[in-house]
Amino acid sequence: MSFSAAALHAALEASVPAEAGGLIVALSGGPDSAALLGAAAALGKSFRALPLRAVHVDHGLQAAALEFREGCRRLCDHLRIPLRIIGVEVQRESAASIEAAARAARYAAIEAELQPRECLLTAHHREDQAETLLLQALRGAGVKGMSAMPVCRPFGRGWHVRPLLDVAHSELQQFGAHLHAFCSTDPMNEDLRFDRVYLRNVIWPPIEKRWPGAAIALSRAAHHMAEAQQLLDMAAGAELRRLRDGDALSIPVLRALSPLERVNAVRLWLCQAGLEAPPAARLAEALRQILDAEADHQPAIVWGGNALRRYRQRLFFTAADPPRLHDAKPWVGRLGTPLELGPQLGTLTWIAQRGGIDAQRLPAALSVRRRAGGESIRPGPLAKTQTVQHLCQSLGVLPWMRDALPLVFAGSELIAVADLWLDAGWCAAAGAPGLGLAWNNAPIVT
Repeated sequence: MSFSAAALHAALEASVPAEAGGLIVALSGGPDSAALLGAAAALGKSFRALPLRAVHVDHGLQAAALEFREGCRRLCDHLRIPLRIIGVEVQRESAASIEAAARAARYAAIEAELQPRECLLTAHHREDQAETLLLQALRGAGVKGMSAMPVCRPFGRGWHVRPLLDVAHSELQQFGAHLHAFCSTDPMNEDLRFDRVYLRNVIWPPIEKRWPGAAIALSRAAHHMAEAQQLLDMAAGAELRRLRDGDALSIPVLRALSPLERVNAVRLWLCQAGLEAPPAARLAEALRQILDAEADHQPAIVWGGNALRRYRQRLFFTAADPPRLHDAKPWVGRLGTPLELGPQLGTLTWIAQRGGIDAQRLPAALSVRRRAGGESIRPGPLAKTQTVQHLCQSLGVLPWMRDALPLVFAGSELIAVADLWLDAGWCAAAGAPGLGLAWNNAPIVT
């Protein structure tokens, strides 16, 4: 069946979430996205009466950028579709990385532009899907990578939908032929330094000549891989329900799983948190080291900007460099007075608390700083004075977060540790008015 506006309507019905509130077409300036926009415009209000607009990202990488922008403007004027043009700056680290850097910058800009419940539509077609599968295979990807591009995925405040993955490139070109006058040729699509361009122009023609149905077969293989990944995710989801221990995973339950089950479950756990899991072999080795470490050790396996850490019988994922207090901060002891602690550390505020710190005894100036070691506090009227380190160990404060704890000092005396402990020597009588601490937007510390 040749591509048409009616075919796009059917594809959108099958892929756009029911709660979607609008459509936005990513317009590159080339013929594929022009054809997609033309088909979407031809639908008018027939697809759920959803509003339609277009976005073009100007990477500023080549002289043809102005031509792309003007072509997009003329096309949208012709089709009477609202257009938003966004300029981005791409980091040019090396020629080989320009393509990936431009893609990252483009999607980041579009994600910021996307309105709540809006669907981004891109013109990836059947041959694009086949190329993606081959490139992933050449990189040694697993099942998830070999699933290639999904038809619909969460994206920003909405979704990213690729409604043309079952449409042949030739059909798309034929449908959009009347719009080619508005399109430009991207010189980067002829640059053989880029893997996808090399595959498309050098490798793909002989494959297609030898196996004329290669694109269909490879797209079908990607679909099978996607189904296999769904089954793996279902199995991992069942394991995660048993593994979860608050914000962490239970080490004893994790240890009872087979190595493959562990990798599968932890990968899904990381993905659900919006993190990119390390490669399977790296993840398996990380879990082996974490599980084999001595009970009193606190192993940390770092990849990229993230880390897996074990504390006692729980597995956590954290930033590679957890947040910590830096310079000492001056403060005053008045009800409702807030103190911004720094990035990812939230705000400390004085609140009314019966039996809390006696405000009448507080000096005019307080200071808030991180622990230096050896600090002590008496956490209750009948309690003995204890070191902050001992209290943290007793409560189970995560070791890598102890330098994030805000310690409040009156002169040289420690009077409070975050919202965890107040020094009894500075507190009012039981039931008498006093001050406590609220740590708002605090990081997880226990």
